Amino acid sequence: MEACNRLKTAFAQGKKSMGMWQMIPGANVSRLLARSGVDWVMVDCEHGNIDDGAMHDAVPAIAALGVTPLVRLPDIQSWMVKRALDAGAHGILVPLLRSADQARELVQAAKFPPWGKRGFGSPIAPGRFNPVPSFTEYLQQANEALLTMVQIETQEALYQVDEIAAVEGIDVLFIGPFDLGNNIGHPILDGVMAPELEEAIARILAACRKAGKKCGIYATSGEQAKLYSDQGFDMISVSADYTALDHILKQQFSASQGGPLSEKKGSY
Repeated sequence: MEACNRLKTAFAQGKKSMGMWQMIPGANVSRLLARSGVDWVMVDCEHGNIDDGAMHDAVPAIAALGVTPLVRLPDIQSWMVKRALDAGAHGILVPLLRSADQARELVQAAKFPPWGKRGFGSPIAPGRFNPVPSFTEYLQQANEALLTMVQIETQEALYQVDEIAAVEGIDVLFIGPFDLGNNIGHPILDGVMAPELEEAIARILAACRKAGKKCGIYATSGEQAKLYSDQGFDMISVSADYTALDHILKQQFSASQGGPLSEKKGSY
């Protein structure tokens, strides 16, 4: 199972891993994103238009193409963790984490006993790996094969970032620059980051390095993703389906009127 998780394999090999962000429901959208050449697709159940049923459609569509399906949960609630992992996600991302205690609670929800308290019984989850593990193999391997990731995007989490990074079972600290900027009083406006936000991002990356954990970050364009890769981030988003579609449609309409092909900026 662990070898089937392309993101975890990239981490083990010390490689940078790029991914796409799915906000629009539909298995065909999932397939388009998975065929782009990335290691992983993040199915966004927090801000995306994706409910439980759409998440259950997206995860197998991504996995069937040999790409790692990840799910961003709407919240940190344990039943949401169970739904995503039982759907066969290779990892979960929890938004708006606020404390190391919450991180520890998340690990308990994501891991089978004796490490955690995750319930066992989904016949669906094993089918998202190739070769398909038996129930016994899934039970024995899931704790190591699946990724547990948290977003550092609140002032509270920034205060505790070293302690959060040290929590056993947390694999990745993933930075949400927009919410982090908002929460520390330095929002990203027109794509411009304040020095205080850049310092906060550097602090999170340093905490990950100190704890031996991986650090991810949300980028809004391929150019921005390359910059983050060069800065040493391990896991970087390249583009989201909704904003990419919005941009390319407007760009192509402009071209049809003889207008310029505008560049996509690193901003919403």
